[in-house]
Amino acid sequence: MRVSNPITSLHKIALIEGISFLVLLFIAMPLKYFAGMPMAVKVVGWAHGILFVLFGLALLRAMIAGRWPLFRAALVFIGGLVPFGPFLLHGRMREYEAEYLALQR
Repeated sequence: MRVSNPITSLHKIALIEGISFLVLLFIAMPLKYFAGMPMAVKVVGWAHGILFVLFGLALLRAMIAGRWPLFRAALVFIGGLVPFGPFLLHGRMREYEAEYLALQR
């Protein structure tokens, strides 16, 4: 049975979580404050929160499987906190994926 690459999983979850964060900031928040629709923040906020927890778990899995140093994990975590962060780290995450695959051979 083939086990999925934990770095690739982290990368995908980070991008999805990043999109949910941008939707929360640039769609749901304006809907709440300018259109009087607080339910938008509630729904998108919940989805974003769940995705962020999944991101944290995926980061922990990648850290353990890839034997990442703390600095690398901290960089990826901070990227998940900052708007557009997962997209700024996209190239570096590709390098981490390739590094992990090279170690598995």
